[in-house]
Amino acid sequence: MINKRIEQFRELMKKQNINLYVIPTADDHQSEYISDYYKTRVYMSGFTGSAGTMVITQDDAAVWADGRYHVQAENQLKGTCVSLYKMGLDGVPSVMQQVEEWTHAGDVIGFDGTTMSADWGKLLSEIAERKQASVRYEHDLVNEVWTDRPALPDGKIWEFDVQYTGKDRVEKLSDVRASMKAKKADVHVLADLAEIAWLFNLRGSDVAHTPVFLAFSVITEHECALYVDLKKVDNQLKETLKNQNIEVKAYHEFMNDLKTIKKKTVWCDGLKCHHAMMSVLSEENQILDGPSSVALAKACKNEVELKNIRLAHEKDGAAFVKFMIWLKQNIGKENITEISASDYLEKMRREMGAIDLSFNTIAAYNDHGAMMHYSATKETDVQLKGGLFLVDSGGQYLEGTTDITRTFAIGQVSDQWKMYCTTVLKSMLRLARAKFLYGCSGLSLDILARGPIWDMDLDYQCGTGHGIGHLLSVHEGPQAFRWYVSFGRHEDTRLEEGMILTDEPGLYFEGEFGCRLENELVVTKGVKNMYGQFMHFETITYAPIDLDILNTDLLDSIEKKQLNEYHQMVYEKLCPYLNVEEQEELRYYTRGI
Repeated sequence: MINKRIEQFRELMKKQNINLYVIPTADDHQSEYISDYYKTRVYMSGFTGSAGTMVITQDDAAVWADGRYHVQAENQLKGTCVSLYKMGLDGVPSVMQQVEEWTHAGDVIGFDGTTMSADWGKLLSEIAERKQASVRYEHDLVNEVWTDRPALPDGKIWEFDVQYTGKDRVEKLSDVRASMKAKKADVHVLADLAEIAWLFNLRGSDVAHTPVFLAFSVITEHECALYVDLKKVDNQLKETLKNQNIEVKAYHEFMNDLKTIKKKTVWCDGLKCHHAMMSVLSEENQILDGPSSVALAKACKNEVELKNIRLAHEKDGAAFVKFMIWLKQNIGKENITEISASDYLEKMRREMGAIDLSFNTIAAYNDHGAMMHYSATKETDVQLKGGLFLVDSGGQYLEGTTDITRTFAIGQVSDQWKMYCTTVLKSMLRLARAKFLYGCSGLSLDILARGPIWDMDLDYQCGTGHGIGHLLSVHEGPQAFRWYVSFGRHEDTRLEEGMILTDEPGLYFEGEFGCRLENELVVTKGVKNMYGQFMHFETITYAPIDLDILNTDLLDSIEKKQLNEYHQMVYEKLCPYLNVEEQEELRYYTRGI
């Protein structure tokens, strides 16, 4: 089926005189998670990972996937004409390097300009110029092959109350305008869905597990326009926004309105704005290209947000403990599979008040755990019998978004596997207890987590941690833990008070098992003295580490104390949510070592 689609696509390319076509994983807003309508790369390749890029020529078809998806992509592309380029491995060219190699004088590079970021569109245009070729971005060619393409989402937009946000939209808009004035920008264009949802204190359901809605916004000193599907906004919300000097306009009017902006200084983010947008804006305006004024403000949670987020983690931790009790008590007594375990965990979260999951649960047994973003299907689902069971999951609560990973022992675990799991714990604890001077970034601190793993000449081919939104995306920038700077990311962003990041090192052995442990950390201020402002982390994930996966003799006294203190905190935080029997089980799971 994939090969047939690619044959059809190549015929379309011939008709359009396009020699090479690039298909990213994105919507009109460069979102990480996208609605089914936009999954063009998935449709054309068969690779279902949440990230990746596809390139099609008359002779070649290829997908680029990062380290999280190497195993999955290899399996899903097997038997097709699509080659896999494993990003991050030595000798593997980047998308742009390979595009340049495949492009010849007179060629046309094609892509959909509304789903290609402005920054990538610029790179492709530069390749075309160097190779005496050209670009064409006006047509979504996949749409002509995809005859049963899903419709655009149409869920309602709803208000997110200030009791959760701590700041109303009028105040937030005032802050945006102050930033614009400081930057001497006449117009601020926003395309990022999470930024728009956060700024206007609105939420939606256009992306699975991420409560955002398709929208653009254009802000000037005195005016503000919000472009959405008008059917999604009820009359009361329209009136409320109108009274706050926010004009609600039809989503399809956005591009035409951009064409009326002339001789202005326009602030927009080339990583979030698409190529077609930037092409229009660049004609008669001065462009200030960089992260929006909202990005950093959204990342630094205020006290009301943090209070609610901690409460969300208490509820989530209680749900996770109930799941852990069920898992430990019933393994071997009933047929528990990856999917049934995942379903039970979701049930516990819903009972604790979750309105949704924050992403599709990764429930991976033994060798499936070696695939960082494995997703169980009816075809791959297996019974849990003995070994290791990795569960990476999270919930969306009105109070906040959660993301937690735990690895469980199912029956007996070998000494070697316990040694590896203990090393992962050492890595997680080491980063969590960091003290650092203000000004450090995730680049500065990533080695703390990787150190124990690098000492074994091993690594995990992904970042150590990412930011998390507040009832928004489970992946949020600009902050991150990673030892290198990758295109389109900001690992060099200074860590600010109130930022939340995950701490999730792991080890993955293809064909054997995977182990990952993940807690969320809040950046907080410590002592300020003659050396500067010291910072540290507060752990806000409350759930036991399964002691059965560990060889505690490999932990030093500092690590044992840290783990015991963490488990004592977990016990105290979660007891109010549990009955007497559950409290007793939790006491055992958090016992001192």
